[in-house]
Amino acid sequence: MYRDLRYQVNVVAQATYIDEQSNVAEGRFVFTYTVTIHNEGTLPAQLLHRYWKITDGEGAVREVHGDGVVGEQPTIVPGDAFTYTSGAVLETAVGTMEGHFDMLAADGESFQASIPLFSLSKPSALH
Repeated sequence: MYRDLRYQVNVVAQATYIDEQSNVAEGRFVFTYTVTIHNEGTLPAQLLHRYWKITDGEGAVREVHGDGVVGEQPTIVPGDAFTYTSGAVLETAVGTMEGHFDMLAADGESFQASIPLFSLSKPSALH
């Protein structure tokens, strides 16, 4: 499969459970996640929109669409990266997130940067 080298954006995400904001008895499990978006292409690219698919431990799915990330629509130049931290609240101790960013390259072409599936998990929730 051919991939245009101009539009190479790699996304890495990692989640952390926030015990002090969670309440197990009420089914409130709070996570932060840090996302790093690396522009490995040959053109600057602007992040315009985000799409998240959040699945809890019971299989319930919530979809989130929005402009940019954390109030920004950053332009990432080749060889650079943009990192941000945000949060998610689940009703279960485990879940997953995945999605994509809609990007606009400096040449006017739109493309999607995939966000690989990553886990949300309260420590000790999985054995």
